[in-house]
Amino acid sequence: MTGFKRNYLALVLAGTLTTQLAACGTVFYPERKGQISGRIDPVVAIANGVGLLFFVVPGVIAFAVDFATGAIYLPGGRRADLQPNVTPDSLNDSLYANTGQRIDWQQDMVLVESLDNEQQLHSLLASNSEEMARVQ
Repeated sequence: MTGFKRNYLALVLAGTLTTQLAACGTVFYPERKGQISGRIDPVVAIANGVGLLFFVVPGVIAFAVDFATGAIYLPGGRRADLQPNVTPDSLNDSLYANTGQRIDWQQDMVLVESLDNEQQLHSLLASNSEEMARVQ
């Protein structure tokens, strides 16, 4: 084998390994990151599978990275819900826009709770309204 052919083969092999280590879906479709479910993209699965056939460890890594990032799923799948960056000021602005009231965060009677659904919110508001009516 001549030196040129050997260098060319080494370059192709290095490029293939690098692509497989980066994961095909992540390289081909970076905008898909963050999906948590959906239909698997056959193009990405086949590309990762080819890497798995020729280079077992990089192929496994490619599948793991694509599933972990969600890049293996076709567009339109469920996306991870990112928690908004809530600050006391942004919460106060939202509260004022919806109710016309503001919160004094320095008072001792401020209670902050994390709720799982809207029903819990309605129950909490109803119980607080009843309690405030008794106090007055």
